[in-house]
Amino acid sequence: MKLRLSPQTLLVLEAFLEESAVWRYGYEISRGSGLKSGTLYPILMRMEERQLLETKWESGEPGRPARHMYRLTPDGMQFVRESRHAQAAKGLGAVALGEAQG
Repeated sequence: MKLRLSPQTLLVLEAFLEESAVWRYGYEISRGSGLKSGTLYPILMRMEERQLLETKWESGEPGRPARHMYRLTPDGMQFVRESRHAQAAKGLGAVALGEAQG
């Protein structure tokens, strides 16, 4: 499953790792990651298309708009774990290279 792991995508993935089973809404993810909506929502849409996220609409209190909620699917959780492992391996490789050159 291909998903570009840009620094912004990694921020979104990290937001879901804290409590993977908890439903989150976009504004909450935006505030926690520092990403603007024009960056965040396309990432969330790609993750949903790849079935890494499940979504639902939460009807708010009267007078408040419904919110689109997101949480990781089991496949999404596995993808996050594998991505973190790959990122850690890259980091360790860079550290090892740096030590070998120094």
